[in-house]
Amino acid sequence: MLDMTTTTQAMTDQIRNGMGFIAALDQSGGSTPKALKAYGVSEDAFNNDDEMFDLIHAMRARIVNAPAFSGSKVIGAILFEMTMERQIGGKPSAAALWEDNGVVPFLKIDQGLEGEANGVQMLKPIPALDALLSCAVAHGVFGTKERSVIHAANKDGIDAIVAQQFELGAQVASHGLMPILEPEITITIADKAEAEDMLRDALLRHLDALPTGTQVMLKVSLPEIAGQYQALVDHSACLKVVALSGGYERDEANARLSQNSGIVASFSRALTQGLSAHQSDSEFNATLGRTIDAIHAASVA
Repeated sequence: MLDMTTTTQAMTDQIRNGMGFIAALDQSGGSTPKALKAYGVSEDAFNNDDEMFDLIHAMRARIVNAPAFSGSKVIGAILFEMTMERQIGGKPSAAALWEDNGVVPFLKIDQGLEGEANGVQMLKPIPALDALLSCAVAHGVFGTKERSVIHAANKDGIDAIVAQQFELGAQVASHGLMPILEPEITITIADKAEAEDMLRDALLRHLDALPTGTQVMLKVSLPEIAGQYQALVDHSACLKVVALSGGYERDEANARLSQNSGIVASFSRALTQGLSAHQSDSEFNATLGRTIDAIHAASVA
């Protein structure tokens, strides 16, 4: 049995000091068919959700088992609940990530979004959250991720979304887990830069109000202005700031990321871009290796 106190400290140190990025392997039911299609698996390859999740799990296991997927460049990975409950290489997925790859495991816990109001989509209530968090702890997961979305520079909406994220983060932290709070800004909106100012200020207010010694992580869209979130990176209550690719193609995402010192990637689509179920293992591993090298280089720039 792992000594979780020692292990949690080792994981914390890796996220704080590790020279790498966090892989997002957390597509849920709604986005899985799109992820499989991009991987070269059409919808006629599965007849039901169970078969679909078998196929996406096989893709994730192939990524995790690739030689390049190790803690030297991939410091953490975010899992979907069903992935956490399955095995990779004969071990529970979270244990395989940490023990075999040196990669810190996180769990996606959000269960979808409310309809848009005040320019944002809040998190839907998460049923049986405490039971899910207890399950995550039992699996050796280090932290969680919860995503909500900002569609406009609306101060009331942004204040509400940030307050909800920190409230949920407190519940996560009460289980000894590290929350990644993800108030994503849609990259195509006209007032994105203004929304980013509002988001930064709201996040700083909540970070300042956290009890001494408490930390969270933040996941943000890549900003319009380089250094936009430097005050968050430097804040003592923030363990790490990570960025989503948010729909940018990988090269643009990496270019934007490299201009923001101290922020590392947490990419999903940009990580799997170019991978195919039809590639041989050597082709797959070489493609993934090049991708990991490029995202890693942008993360440590």
